[in-house]
Amino acid sequence: MTAPTDPAPSAVKSRLLDLMVALGTAHWQDYAATAAQHGLTSVQARLLAQVTAPVPMRGLAEQLGCDASNVTGIVDRLQARGLVVRESDERDRRVKNVVATDEGLATIQRIRAEMQATHTALDALTEDERVTLYALLERLRPGLENRD
Repeated sequence: MTAPTDPAPSAVKSRLLDLMVALGTAHWQDYAATAAQHGLTSVQARLLAQVTAPVPMRGLAEQLGCDASNVTGIVDRLQARGLVVRESDERDRRVKNVVATDEGLATIQRIRAEMQATHTALDALTEDERVTLYALLERLRPGLENRD
Protein backbone atom coordinates (compact mmCIF):
# COMPACT_ATOMS: atom_id res chain seq x y z
CA MET A 1 0.00 0.00 0.00
CA THR A 2 1.39 3.42 -0.91
CA ALA A 3 1.22 6.39 1.40
CA PRO A 4 -0.99 9.27 0.28
CA THR A 5 0.97 11.99 -1.47
CA ASP A 6 0.71 15.68 -0.86
CA PRO A 7 -1.69 17.39 -3.21
CA ALA A 8 -0.18 19.14 -6.19
CA PRO A 9 0.59 22.83 -5.64
CA SER A 10 -2.09 23.80 -8.15
CA ALA A 11 -4.68 21.79 -6.19
CA VAL A 12 -3.66 23.52 -2.97
CA LYS A 13 -3.92 26.92 -4.65
CA SER A 14 -7.35 26.00 -6.02
CA ARG A 15 -8.54 24.96 -2.55
CA LEU A 16 -7.13 28.19 -1.09
CA LEU A 17 -9.05 30.21 -3.66
CA ASP A 18 -12.26 28.36 -2.82
CA LEU A 19 -11.67 28.90 0.89
CA MET A 20 -10.97 32.62 0.37
CA VAL A 21 -14.24 32.95 -1.55
CA ALA A 22 -16.18 31.12 1.16
CA LEU A 23 -14.62 33.22 3.94
CA GLY A 24 -15.13 36.45 2.00
CA THR A 25 -18.77 35.59 1.35
CA ALA A 26 -19.44 34.70 4.99
CA HIS A 27 -17.70 37.87 6.19
CA TRP A 28 -19.64 40.02 3.70
CA GLN A 29 -22.94 38.47 4.81
CA ASP A 30 -22.08 39.20 8.45
CA TYR A 31 -21.08 42.76 7.51
CA ALA A 32 -24.28 43.34 5.52
CA ALA A 33 -26.53 41.93 8.25
CA THR A 34 -24.85 44.03 10.94
CA ALA A 35 -24.95 47.17 8.78
CA ALA A 36 -28.67 46.57 8.20
CA GLN A 37 -29.21 46.62 11.97
CA HIS A 38 -27.91 50.20 11.81
CA GLY A 39 -30.15 51.11 8.87
CA LEU A 40 -27.35 50.95 6.30
CA THR A 41 -26.86 48.89 3.18
CA SER A 42 -23.63 46.96 2.93
CA VAL A 43 -22.39 49.39 0.26
CA GLN A 44 -23.21 52.40 2.44
CA ALA A 45 -21.29 50.82 5.33
CA ARG A 46 -18.39 49.96 3.05
CA LEU A 47 -18.19 53.55 1.80
CA LEU A 48 -18.41 54.85 5.37
CA ALA A 49 -15.51 52.57 6.35
CA GLN A 50 -13.40 54.10 3.54
CA VAL A 51 -13.67 57.71 4.73
CA THR A 52 -11.64 57.75 7.94
CA ALA A 53 -9.69 60.52 6.18
CA PRO A 54 -10.90 62.82 3.38
CA VAL A 55 -11.43 60.88 0.14
CA PRO A 56 -12.39 62.44 -3.21
CA MET A 57 -15.69 61.26 -4.68
CA ARG A 58 -13.85 59.81 -7.69
CA GLY A 59 -11.51 57.90 -5.36
CA LEU A 60 -14.49 56.38 -3.58
CA ALA A 61 -15.92 55.25 -6.90
CA GLU A 62 -12.63 53.51 -7.70
CA GLN A 63 -12.42 51.88 -4.26
CA LEU A 64 -15.99 50.63 -4.48
CA GLY A 65 -15.68 49.61 -8.11
CA CYS A 66 -18.74 51.55 -9.19
CA ASP A 67 -19.76 54.57 -11.23
CA ALA A 68 -19.25 58.05 -9.76
CA SER A 69 -23.00 58.73 -10.08
CA ASN A 70 -23.68 55.79 -7.74
CA VAL A 71 -21.28 57.24 -5.19
CA THR A 72 -23.13 60.55 -5.32
CA GLY A 73 -26.38 58.83 -4.31
CA ILE A 74 -24.73 56.81 -1.57
CA VAL A 75 -23.01 59.90 -0.16
CA ASP A 76 -26.28 61.87 -0.37
CA ARG A 77 -28.03 59.27 1.81
CA LEU A 78 -25.16 59.08 4.32
CA GLN A 79 -24.97 62.87 4.48
CA ALA A 80 -28.72 63.11 5.11
CA ARG A 81 -28.19 60.87 8.15
CA GLY A 82 -25.29 63.02 9.40
CA LEU A 83 -22.71 60.27 8.90
CA VAL A 84 -20.54 62.05 6.32
CA VAL A 85 -19.96 65.57 5.00
CA ARG A 86 -18.60 66.88 1.73
CA GLU A 87 -15.72 69.32 1.90
CA SER A 88 -13.85 71.17 -0.81
CA ASP A 89 -10.32 69.93 -1.34
CA GLU A 90 -7.69 72.39 -0.06
CA ARG A 91 -5.57 72.05 -3.22
CA ASP A 92 -8.39 72.03 -5.77
CA ARG A 93 -11.68 73.63 -4.74
CA ARG A 94 -13.45 71.85 -7.61
CA VAL A 95 -12.80 68.48 -5.97
CA LYS A 96 -15.20 67.38 -3.25
CA ASN A 97 -13.85 65.13 -0.52
CA VAL A 98 -16.06 62.96 1.63
CA VAL A 99 -15.27 62.86 5.35
CA ALA A 100 -16.93 60.80 8.05
CA THR A 101 -18.47 62.73 10.91
CA ASP A 102 -17.91 61.67 14.51
CA GLU A 103 -21.27 59.87 14.34
CA GLY A 104 -20.20 58.15 11.11
CA LEU A 105 -16.95 56.95 12.66
CA ALA A 106 -18.82 55.72 15.75
CA THR A 107 -21.34 53.89 13.56
CA ILE A 108 -18.72 52.01 11.57
CA GLN A 109 -16.90 51.11 14.81
CA ARG A 110 -20.17 49.72 16.23
CA ILE A 111 -20.78 47.70 13.07
CA ARG A 112 -17.31 46.16 13.25
CA ALA A 113 -17.69 45.42 16.97
CA GLU A 114 -21.09 43.76 16.47
CA MET A 115 -20.09 41.38 13.64
CA GLN A 116 -20.65 38.28 15.75
CA ALA A 117 -20.04 35.58 13.12
CA THR A 118 -16.72 37.14 12.16
CA HIS A 119 -15.64 37.65 15.77
CA THR A 120 -16.60 34.08 16.66
CA ALA A 121 -14.56 32.76 13.73
CA LEU A 122 -11.53 34.83 14.71
CA ASP A 123 -11.89 33.72 18.33
CA ALA A 124 -11.15 30.17 17.14
CA LEU A 125 -7.55 31.32 16.56
CA THR A 126 -4.96 32.01 19.21
CA GLU A 127 -3.50 35.51 19.40
CA ASP A 128 -0.32 34.27 17.71
CA GLU A 129 -2.38 32.70 14.92
CA ARG A 130 -4.32 35.95 14.41
CA VAL A 131 -1.02 37.87 14.16
CA THR A 132 0.26 35.34 11.62
CA LEU A 133 -2.97 35.46 9.61
CA TYR A 134 -2.84 39.26 9.60
CA ALA A 135 0.74 39.22 8.30
CA LEU A 136 -0.15 36.72 5.57
CA LEU A 137 -3.21 38.69 4.46
CA GLU A 138 -1.16 41.89 4.37
CA ARG A 139 1.28 40.14 2.02
CA LEU A 140 -1.61 39.18 -0.29
CA ARG A 141 -3.26 42.59 -0.22
CA PRO A 142 -1.01 44.54 -2.64
CA GLY A 143 -1.38 41.93 -5.36
CA LEU A 144 -5.16 42.00 -5.05
CA GLU A 145 -5.56 45.77 -4.77
CA ASN A 146 -3.06 46.87 -7.43
CA ARG A 147 -4.62 45.29 -10.49
CA ASP A 148 -3.91 48.15 -12.91
